[in-house]
Amino acid sequence: MVIAGGNGGLGRRIADDLAARGIDITILTRSIDDRSPHRQVHWDGRSQGDWVAALDTGAQTAVINLAGRLVDCRPTASNIAELRRSRVEPTRALVEAARGLRTPLAHWVQASTTAIWSDAGETWCTEDTPVPDGLPQMTGVAAPWEAAAADAPCDHVVVLRTSIVLDSGSPALQRLTRLVRLGLGGRVSSGRQWVSWIHIDDWLAVVRAGLDLDPDVTLPSGVVVVATDNPVRNAELMATLRAQLRRPAAPPTPKPLLQLGAVLLRSDAQLGLTGRRARSTVLKNAGFRFAHPDLDGALADVLGASTPN
Repeated sequence: MVIAGGNGGLGRRIADDLAARGIDITILTRSIDDRSPHRQVHWDGRSQGDWVAALDTGAQTAVINLAGRLVDCRPTASNIAELRRSRVEPTRALVEAARGLRTPLAHWVQASTTAIWSDAGETWCTEDTPVPDGLPQMTGVAAPWEAAAADAPCDHVVVLRTSIVLDSGSPALQRLTRLVRLGLGGRVSSGRQWVSWIHIDDWLAVVRAGLDLDPDVTLPSGVVVVATDNPVRNAELMATLRAQLRRPAAPPTPKPLLQLGAVLLRSDAQLGLTGRRARSTVLKNAGFRFAHPDLDGALADVLGASTPN
């Protein structure tokens, strides 16, 4: 298994998960992490080099492509261009390398995001929902990211449009829990924007199914929405977080205040103001069962013993 971007949060999770199942792991990374227990190979994420040997072993090899800069940044033209470049260039480099392999890749799992639909309002977003023009920092990044993998030379390519992943180490959940603990855990703006989500254990299970490692679930090539069937509105998400963290009701965060805070924190206000009401028909048809289908139980499991009194 070769994981591009394997030293990121989700990359470390899936690397550890697969290694524990006896799979040989190689991580392609721009920055070697001395703490990682896995084999690491340096690459620049754009050009061909010695790293291609990690793919060209003569054995059955699969790729998981997670490479890309974190989206939590100001939506300036230069930042958006960097978000796009940090995803498209590594994907193109992998596609080019795969064309020259002695043994074709067995599976390709390609990261993407439900943010490809930008702000979808009340629309149910499934694998068949058309992609809009959308916001440049969302659709404008995700659409070319997916397009870069469209001609990958592999018979089985699964594109994961992932929603918010509930994991104790994720930057998004850490920021939300910090706000709640500071007494700022009220709804954002109207609170009616939809939040689609998935527990980390279920995300890992979807990836394994995409690699054909689950004897009970076979995912076809194509787009897969990685979200539970139970999205919630922002107001419900914040209320559930407050309940889990044993915090009282908090005042809402008006849109102007959120926008000001985003400027001060060098973040993007649209991350809190937009929403997607997403679910997967592909996972349902494949017989996938979520271990954590409801938000309250999922957050209880993720937060666990770290919840303060």
